[in-house]
Amino acid sequence: MDLTIVWAFLIAFAVFAYVVLDGFDLGTGILFPFLGRHESRDTAMNSVAPIWDGNETWLVLGGGGLFAVFPLAYAIIMPALYAPIIAMLLALIFRGVAFEYRFKTVRGRWLWDVSFFIGSLTAAFCQGISLGALVQGIDVEGRAYAGGWFDWLTPFSLMTGVAVVVGYALLGSTWLVMKTEGEVHDVARRYAYFLAAGTLAAIGIVSAWMPFQQPEFYSRWFASLPQFLTVAWVPVLLALFAVSLFQSLIAGRHQRPFFSALGLFLLCFVGLGINFYPNIIPPDVTIFDAAAPESSQTFLLVGAAVLIPLILIYTGFAYWIFRGKVREGEGYH
Repeated sequence: MDLTIVWAFLIAFAVFAYVVLDGFDLGTGILFPFLGRHESRDTAMNSVAPIWDGNETWLVLGGGGLFAVFPLAYAIIMPALYAPIIAMLLALIFRGVAFEYRFKTVRGRWLWDVSFFIGSLTAAFCQGISLGALVQGIDVEGRAYAGGWFDWLTPFSLMTGVAVVVGYALLGSTWLVMKTEGEVHDVARRYAYFLAAGTLAAIGIVSAWMPFQQPEFYSRWFASLPQFLTVAWVPVLLALFAVSLFQSLIAGRHQRPFFSALGLFLLCFVGLGINFYPNIIPPDVTIFDAAAPESSQTFLLVGAAVLIPLILIYTGFAYWIFRGKVREGEGYH
């Protein structure tokens, strides 16, 4: 198989792993002000405290892989998205500091609660804006970015920013349903109903809007009946996961709502892949245009063959060690 395709899959996998793993702890931060008592917020933070920094390993892997294997794409995307990406990184640092300092103070706890919320909200919103700006296309002339400073700021990118915030909040609420009990569990379940409806509405709006961002997107979904039949399984499965999400919430299940929400994210990610491939930057830059020489890809693949399994092993081990419910008054400090 072509090494470029292998690397495109590996980077896509790293990005998806980051979205689903860091998504639920960003979502927990987005819900932070709405959890009531500070003891409830303690419990919510303790549910993600042992694993949140490991989740962000995938962001480093995705960004580093893009720089090393698809340097042209990195050189074009970064100037186009400097503002939202820098804002996202600063927000992630801000919330990381809040993680460590919140448990060290009583009088100033409210400040770190606000910091955790603002950092989580900003990071999620900027990720959504960056996604929307990439989907709508980046102006390229020759081998360089040819657009303006604020091309990333459009109604579509703002909508994708809101969609990611609502989706992450859904992941956060279903995570708390799975990982907590008592008051936090009940509050998270109530929010999960509304956030599930909001996420599905956002998916519907973005999905209806996206085909009109690029002619290729429209042709891949609606150009002809045979073409539509090859991709129709995506919305069908998405509808099944949506039904599973609501049914599991109504039935009082603890784990299934979270995995049903992950299923929604997976299918949205697959839909993006259908739109993009073989492009890495719509409308004209393909993964083959942006790829590093084959010798570089081979060298890097040797390292990835060792590194990625190790990351998967220690990530799985961390989740296994900290499995089960987090009870009020107990957890990481």
